[in-house]
Amino acid sequence: MSFKTINEKMSQYRWTIVAMLFMATTVNYLDRQVLSLTWKDFIAPEFHWTDSDYGTITSLFSLFYALSLVFAGRFIDWLDTKKGFLWAIGLWSIGAILHAFCGIATSGILTGHWFVGFAQARHYIAGVEDVSRILNVSVVLFIVARLVLAIGEAGNFPAAIKTTAEYFPKKDRAFATSIFNAGATVGALASPLAIPLIAKNWGWESAFIIIGGLGFVWMGWWQFGYNKPERHPRVNKAELEYINLDHDPEEALAEAKRKAAGKSINFIKCLKYKQTWAFAFGKFMTDGVWWFYLFWTPAYLSSVYGLESSNPKAQIGLFVLYAITLLSIIGGWLPTYFVEKQGMNPYAGRMKSMLIFAFFPLLALVAQPLGHLTYWFPIIIIGIAGAAHQAWSANIFSTVGDMFPKSAIATITGIGGLAGGIGSVIINKGSGVLFDYSRVTNMKFMGFEGIESGYFIIFSICAVAYLIGWAVMKFLVPVYKPITDLQD
Repeated sequence: MSFKTINEKMSQYRWTIVAMLFMATTVNYLDRQVLSLTWKDFIAPEFHWTDSDYGTITSLFSLFYALSLVFAGRFIDWLDTKKGFLWAIGLWSIGAILHAFCGIATSGILTGHWFVGFAQARHYIAGVEDVSRILNVSVVLFIVARLVLAIGEAGNFPAAIKTTAEYFPKKDRAFATSIFNAGATVGALASPLAIPLIAKNWGWESAFIIIGGLGFVWMGWWQFGYNKPERHPRVNKAELEYINLDHDPEEALAEAKRKAAGKSINFIKCLKYKQTWAFAFGKFMTDGVWWFYLFWTPAYLSSVYGLESSNPKAQIGLFVLYAITLLSIIGGWLPTYFVEKQGMNPYAGRMKSMLIFAFFPLLALVAQPLGHLTYWFPIIIIGIAGAAHQAWSANIFSTVGDMFPKSAIATITGIGGLAGGIGSVIINKGSGVLFDYSRVTNMKFMGFEGIESGYFIIFSICAVAYLIGWAVMKFLVPVYKPITDLQD
């Protein structure tokens, strides 16, 4: 019997689930952004950091995050969605708060004063004559805090993508993913308005504590609001049938047998499929672009245009930039249009959509040249490129659900996340080194001088990354071909 023939009105609880995923992703990105919005104007003067030092911290975060994604995906598939998500957000919230105590720990290690307040710690640190010791100790401590944050945050997307596959048919998954993935944009929108204000009035440490504490609030909502759709009292029969529109009895039977036998997904076997490598390469080429925009745009406005993060012009500019990226929700709707109106299968519709989105980042080629007219040009262009990335991201995540059984989604997502993290390490560390070099040597390239030449080079790399990623993905998996046999 079709869900359309059921007399009762369909419940809509799946959208409440999306709202929970949206809020988790918002908190996830808020926690990441605290450092990028405080380091240049608040933390670096205290600890004597350079761009290269910040690049080291961000690149190592990306590496930790990437490595953790592999284990996080396996962890989520093993522990399942509810418990796995609770562990993930609890750990990353602790990691976020740990950043606030790096100053006190630096004071304790260098001067022996441990049990002090934040202001006192700054006073003791300022009295240390050897600034290299302050720099080295503080960088190591922030790296440790980023490690804890990265391990926890690695669980967000594997759990969220797996949850989306549980609650939506394939044709709607990219749209649902684009909605919860917009939490990244909302987090980025709120960050420049709230974080510098908190840091300026109550100290940079307060920003980490206040933002980090939001995760514990979300945990209560998830604990009482989530359950599998077939067991959830707020999901009626009509909605459950809609969720299971493309239910595969063979996949369900294989999954039941796997659980009954206590077998796990064969990780090594996952690596034998072109579908895995297509997803991984697409993530490798493009994840670093988003991280670059996220981590370096505030520093870009400060270094090139003299707009510190606490400057209202910078805050408005960043707000507009991330507001533009909300257009990415269209990216989740477009494959549904291709499936329903043009009769494409979900994978073909997604790949066509991703090709369209891959052209928009090319605008980054003119971001720096037009920036000589006004800083608003790079802000708008980066915003458009960011929207294209998030639209691309919603669809590339959804290709996993197209190709693999639900029991393997978190694992495959983790493998792709590792590849994306490696790309992020390369671009973040490389950017920091390049920016310091271009500033010190007053490097000249394509008519630009100093740090502007460095930013032009990185913008150019970001511009072409998506077309390269799409071409390789299409070469590896030209047509829809699902995988079913992955267990031991």
